[in-house]
Amino acid sequence: MTSTGDPSTSRAPAPRHPDPESDLPERLARERNVWLCCVRADGSPHVTPVWFVFLRERWWIGVHAGSVKARLVTRSPRVSLALENGERPVVAEGGVRVHREDFPPDVVAAFTAKYDWDPRVPHERGERTLLLEVGVRRWLMRGEAR
Repeated sequence: MTSTGDPSTSRAPAPRHPDPESDLPERLARERNVWLCCVRADGSPHVTPVWFVFLRERWWIGVHAGSVKARLVTRSPRVSLALENGERPVVAEGGVRVHREDFPPDVVAAFTAKYDWDPRVPHERGERTLLLEVGVRRWLMRGEAR
């Protein structure tokens, strides 16, 4: 496996969910999209909805290797993620580790189960998929940082 990004994301354990009594685990399993925010070289945000799975206290996101978001997180691995429901906000901040090959089998299985999509198989001919592994540094929920 080759990777780029913040090496500390693979060493430090992710913070636990902010509230184990909440419905967060169910939402992370059920919700189909999360908004990924990366930073452009000029400091402006790049925000896009992406498919995700949440396993082993990590967000996993499949992206095309040539996409803007792939280039941005390779350059600057800090990101924010936000679930779509603005009435019950869930935002996570963290660092990205980019997987270019040898995707973890449990992650592939989770994408297949959730989206009927195997991230090892490109959407278009000649296009490669990368997996972004996002380790959470901080959760923001209902106006509270944890």
